[in-house]
Amino acid sequence: MTVLQKIVEHKKKEIAERESLVPIKLLEQSIYMETPVVSLRKYLLREDKWGIIAEFKRRSPSKGDINTHASVEQVSIGYMQAGASALSVLTDEHFFGGKNADLTEARKFNFCPILRKDFIISEYQILEARAIGADAILLIAECLERKEVARLAKFAKSLGLEVLFELHSKHEIPKINEHIDVVGVNNRNLKTFEVNFQNSIDILPYLPQDMVRISESGISEPSSILELREAGFQGFLIGETFMKTAEPHKACRAFIRQIEVAGLW
Repeated sequence: MTVLQKIVEHKKKEIAERESLVPIKLLEQSIYMETPVVSLRKYLLREDKWGIIAEFKRRSPSKGDINTHASVEQVSIGYMQAGASALSVLTDEHFFGGKNADLTEARKFNFCPILRKDFIISEYQILEARAIGADAILLIAECLERKEVARLAKFAKSLGLEVLFELHSKHEIPKINEHIDVVGVNNRNLKTFEVNFQNSIDILPYLPQDMVRISESGISEPSSILELREAGFQGFLIGETFMKTAEPHKACRAFIRQIEVAGLW
């Protein structure tokens, strides 16, 4: 069984438990259910930003502990002050050390798009995302069949949420549908968790050109942003590069300043 399969199997059990503890009617009472969504798509296209989605995560199955004591308040505010276009918050607890409260705390201190980064396989999780203050959700091609992607994306849009659809292979492109707002290429193979930066470059020509396109994972140098931008990508999800430092927000600020100094935009 691959790491991804283990995550999905655990997620099924987790969802069943959550549904029994926090029923849908309770989620629907959240103050965030009626709060206007901040558009991830629009922020990625802003000319005064660099399209960087800065991620908050404490650990990963491939790297183990990354930054277990980081402050959501300090890091998320710092990311936005550094010039990030959006935030991504890992909410998976068992494998990534995250929690829903992390996203809600980031929401409390920031007016910007916040992506709920998790392994979403059910409508309940999408309702949960809206209830904790997310603006967008992640759907992963490797986890879902084509009909499931369509159903879940449509449901997300009915709640006002935007959808980032993540793929790793051009063979997953047919799963893209009209309810997707942003399509991302993950340079990390979710079966082996190995990273290949070239994956984004190879897949880009096959992506719908009318969609906002982002590259995810393995981006550690400002020069990589230049290469990806010139290729046609409009956004870049970066987490580990920042989070592995003692002060992730300062690492983000230094990274963006290097882009500015190098004149990459």
